[in-house]
Amino acid sequence: MAPLLELINVTKHFKVSGGLLGLQTGTVRAVDGVTLSVERGETLGLVGESGCGKSTLAKCIMGLEPVTSGEVVFGNRSLSAWDEKKLRSKIQMIFQDPYSSLNPRQKVASIIREGLDIHNIGTGDERREKVNHLLQVVGLRPEHGSRYPHEFSGGQRQRIAVARSLALDPKLVVCDEPVSALDVSVQAQVLGLLKSLQERLDLTYVFISHDLSVVSHISDRVAVMYLGRIMEIGDSKTLFEDPKHPYTRALLSAVLRPDPENQPERIPLTGDLPSPMNPPTGCPFHPRCPEAFDKCRNGRPELMTQPDGMKTACWLYSGE
Repeated sequence: MAPLLELINVTKHFKVSGGLLGLQTGTVRAVDGVTLSVERGETLGLVGESGCGKSTLAKCIMGLEPVTSGEVVFGNRSLSAWDEKKLRSKIQMIFQDPYSSLNPRQKVASIIREGLDIHNIGTGDERREKVNHLLQVVGLRPEHGSRYPHEFSGGQRQRIAVARSLALDPKLVVCDEPVSALDVSVQAQVLGLLKSLQERLDLTYVFISHDLSVVSHISDRVAVMYLGRIMEIGDSKTLFEDPKHPYTRALLSAVLRPDPENQPERIPLTGDLPSPMNPPTGCPFHPRCPEAFDKCRNGRPELMTQPDGMKTACWLYSGE
């Protein structure tokens, strides 16, 4: 069976203009040749530092940003071949901040019902019934539909956002940092809700986060992104137990473990994330990599499959 979602060498570049004439002065390479797939019913975690291109890639998947080159394929059809209204019913998004993503002037029932109204799905009574059902599915009560977003806690608002994303019965949900604005205890509740909904409704998730502990809890596979490129991708358990790329190892070394006597040795990264307007030659990570050598500075490695099934873009594992 074909994957539900495929990205084939996807790039997204933004022109930078300046001066009195507004001429182009540079190009931001936000996404720079990403190839990956997402199987039906799985959760693909996407991790990386702020500014690495995760959210831009999410917008490309949603069709909110046209790709500069490459192709996004959803359900065996190029995204460009989909009717936009039909596509919106198949792919939905949960945003990072549940307060700013909900209209403060609308009552909760109207927020959840809006997609049903736009797509003219069902009668008025059927729409009201579905809204009440969705509120119950995410752990709220039907009477909550008559309130405004500011009357709820952060966790409850994110539950409302989840209910809204499910109104049109989507197949794919892109979760862009959906729990980063919540307290740790509330994070666990929302993650548990997302996992139970996935099993119940046969959902597929692309889960974006910079929190590796959250990603390890919910993801089946994980892709590590750096400066617009995928550095490593593979099974979640294997990646967290035996990371290969130096960038992945550095990220994981910063994650605290429950046992204070068994903390990983910290691998410090020197310098800042390079500018996507002027990316380094060769491997984009080589200026900060403690294991870089000459080949890393001159040639850009592609993702190569390792014996354990992981795919790693690193000359250390090229087999040459």
